[in-house]
Amino acid sequence: MKPHKSSPSSPKRSAAIVTPIILLLVLALVCLYDMAFSNPYPRIHRVASSSSSSSLPSPTNSSSSASPATTVRSCNLTRGQWVPDDEAPYYTNLTCPFIDDHQNCMKFGKPNLEFLRWRWQPDGDGCDLPRFDAARFLEAMRGKSMAFVGDSLARNHLKSLLCLLSKEAQPVEVETSSEIDVTGRAVRRDYRFANHFTISLFWSPFLVKANQSNATLGQWDLHLDTPDARWAAHVADFDYIVLSGTNWFLRPSFYREAGRLVARNGAAAAATGGNVTEIPVPRAVRAAFRTALGAIAVREGFRGKALVRTVTPAHFENGEWNTGGDCVRTRPFRRDERALGAVEAEYRAAQVDALRETEAAARRNGAELLLLDITEAMDLRPDGHPSRYGHPPGGSVEGSFVVDCLHWCLPGPIDMWSELLLQLLIAHPS
Repeated sequence: MKPHKSSPSSPKRSAAIVTPIILLLVLALVCLYDMAFSNPYPRIHRVASSSSSSSLPSPTNSSSSASPATTVRSCNLTRGQWVPDDEAPYYTNLTCPFIDDHQNCMKFGKPNLEFLRWRWQPDGDGCDLPRFDAARFLEAMRGKSMAFVGDSLARNHLKSLLCLLSKEAQPVEVETSSEIDVTGRAVRRDYRFANHFTISLFWSPFLVKANQSNATLGQWDLHLDTPDARWAAHVADFDYIVLSGTNWFLRPSFYREAGRLVARNGAAAAATGGNVTEIPVPRAVRAAFRTALGAIAVREGFRGKALVRTVTPAHFENGEWNTGGDCVRTRPFRRDERALGAVEAEYRAAQVDALRETEAAARRNGAELLLLDITEAMDLRPDGHPSRYGHPPGGSVEGSFVVDCLHWCLPGPIDMWSELLLQLLIAHPS
């Protein structure tokens, strides 16, 4: 007898049921694969709880009003929007002595200070990003050490953190390397607090071994399989290492592995006559971060945490930094007003891929790799750059752009990076 069309044994009906189930299972697996990087932060409630699950010590004599609480559920603090905020900035150019002139927007008269009146609001009911608690951060870091490795944006981040902490304590600079980088600054700087917490800054814009092969053309040789020894030799000295840097990869560069020339980027084409294979810059970024993270992962004696701070977009409009571009907007973008640029998305993907490719090796050796993902939040802040206010009118200061739409004013939106950093450390205690 032929089965009835509505019979449960019908192959067509079975297929109709099974197919969507399989699709849902595949989608669930994809989501689970990405959760480790898209939701690395605890769920935070605006009202603090007295039963925080964080093992970071609570500070004594804290001047902050409330400590953040964590629950079992997760909250993705990296997705959200900027909302108005009536709170005063954490510091000013008069209260923090660590602000470099070319990010001292208040000093040089940035006309609209409304950029200081916004805070990052993560998506989701009950989700919030607490204000930075300097006392808690310092207590958690007592006797520990943290290194920032990268380019001038790593320095921008470090100076922001020093300013945030200066409300509670001010460090002394205890050591400056005699080696000078191509910008005329010391390759290494160290800042030590009274509680024996040390923050170090290493200038290493490519993270890997790099030699300027032609200063006139601004041309570089990058050894993509060799970490920069200026920082890599000191990995075991630190409890936390924050890696960053993508902007210098746009410079004319030749790529080497095992000492051999293997490729170049597009900017180096004129110098080669087309005899060397060209590869996209994000591939070089991925290789460099993989090498840097790999060096940390296998370094004997390092049992700490390495964090990759993701790319921060520039906001030049109507031209680039050297062709008349500027950033004159006075409020954040809404998320529906701007999509992340393709280049920035590729850089961020390269950083995430490098982390995923090395995290297992790090885990086997007792270290942990984490993602400090600020890309989306900062993409929405065209108003937070110095623009023409990183130097006197008609003049300049050391290290300044004529118009700077890449670095961040201090105080400014960059202070959110350390708010996220603190929550990441709470979510992943030592």
